[in-house]
Amino acid sequence: MKLLRNSLAAIVVAALLLTLVLLLYAMVRDRPQDLPWTELDLGQPVGLFTGRKLAALTEDFPACRKALDRAGVRYTALAPLSEQEGECGYADAVRFAPGGARRIRFAPGDLGVSCPVAAALAMWEWDVVQPAAQRHFGQKVTEIEHFGSYNCRRMYNREGASWSEHATADAVDIAAFRLADGTRIRLVGDWQGRGSKARFLRDVRDGACGLFGTVLSPDYNAAHRDHFHLDQAARTWRACR
Repeated sequence: MKLLRNSLAAIVVAALLLTLVLLLYAMVRDRPQDLPWTELDLGQPVGLFTGRKLAALTEDFPACRKALDRAGVRYTALAPLSEQEGECGYADAVRFAPGGARRIRFAPGDLGVSCPVAAALAMWEWDVVQPAAQRHFGQKVTEIEHFGSYNCRRMYNREGASWSEHATADAVDIAAFRLADGTRIRLVGDWQGRGSKARFLRDVRDGACGLFGTVLSPDYNAAHRDHFHLDQAARTWRACR
């Protein structure tokens, strides 16, 4: 019993110390996004717990919409959809609308994604994609090309495999970027090498890892040779490759 009490006391002390460290860190740097209990603000820079807070939105559509509204992101909520006896579909999907705080358009323009993916895409634009474009090219990204989001299928279309995050619109596949001067940066052809395009693609991949539950790139396998897979899976662990 004494050993148990000592262990519990040590756990409590460690938890209190961790809380104090986080509190001091946030106070010194004026970064509430580095604290796990503060409300998610999409307009704040990416913090220590931003990714976790974004993932938590998968269980709270009203909170997700509130976050988009607060950040000035314009969108249209999509009607709920259910397929394959409830295995596929969504109840929290949105489509970006023109104007507002976002500037990058998607091509094709009818992209519908789950609200948590939309929230992460907005932050990815502001905190990762545009800063990387300015660093490497001195101009902005105006368009992102994609292969879609919702698709009622299993992973890799394999019979018996787990359902893909695409089956609930919780994933999007990104294929290319277009700069203001018309320059196109594609995963196919531009990922390899050491030029500015390759460095840009790696920067936006790495930056996505702090915002999405899963980030898969050409470094992962041949199936992702031509796109980034970004998803907001509702789980405790994260994947970035």
